Amino acid sequence: MTSPMVGIDWLRVGVGHPAVRDVLNIARNTAPNRFNLVVADGLWAVELALELGSRLDRFFYAPELVRSSNAAKVAIEAASGAYRAYEVSAKTMQRMSERDAPEGLLALVAMPRWDPAQIELSEDALIFVTDGIEIPGNLGTLLRTADGAHAELLVMTNRRTRMSHPKVFRSSKGMSLHVPHIEFGQVDDAISWLTERGVHIYLADTQDSVHYRTMDCSGRTAIVVGNERYGITNPWYGHGFPRVGVPMLGVADSLNVSISAAILAYEARARKHHRQRCSAAGEVDGRRVAAPRSARSRPR
Repeated sequence: MTSPMVGIDWLRVGVGHPAVRDVLNIARNTAPNRFNLVVADGLWAVELALELGSRLDRFFYAPELVRSSNAAKVAIEAASGAYRAYEVSAKTMQRMSERDAPEGLLALVAMPRWDPAQIELSEDALIFVTDGIEIPGNLGTLLRTADGAHAELLVMTNRRTRMSHPKVFRSSKGMSLHVPHIEFGQVDDAISWLTERGVHIYLADTQDSVHYRTMDCSGRTAIVVGNERYGITNPWYGHGFPRVGVPMLGVADSLNVSISAAILAYEARARKHHRQRCSAAGEVDGRRVAAPRSARSRPR
């Protein structure tokens, strides 16, 4: 299904155009990504970027591949909001896309940036900290988990992979555009930032750890997960933070880092929900307590 796209100032380009080469370089991770852009390939990805209010740097449209009225509508919205809009042939789009059946829509989207000084945490915030994760797919899966478990923030230390890496975007299902994330060059700076905000820090480590079902998740809670091969770096261990582990009942000595993070995050979220329900019911640790004076009904 094609659309006349009335009012859109299209520039028709081919595979040799610099804008198309930029897409190929970013998608293949073969050149510096100076402007921190990510490839949103297909209807779901472009539509998500629009829903999140992300900035579209360039948008590419292959009318021969568009087969639904919704896709045509999204293409109009994307072209209208993008800094540049290009029309390409089906053949060129197939070169640009990594999908088996390209849908005719593709955008270069600017990654958002968050300032640590302007981050506001809720009193019961759940936070992920990644220390040296280097496999883009693991980082992306962790971001998807963070969104699912309603983590408010991702903090990165000893970063080994770019947030704009194409595999991060794909494995996160676009949540790299949505989950707030900040980075610190030094572990001690991250620790100071967290502790100054009253965040209780747990280190994900099977050695000398408490069982994950016994975590105290009251208040603000951060879970630190480490490198796939070497774990959490030494600077995190010099502050007496408790360690939390998922028991290994078989032969393997550890789980994949993103799977471990998912177990810990959902356990923390469940415990936070439990405390909230108990608080609303006037209970602490399952025991009934008197309501605060301000919450009691006044005698008539």
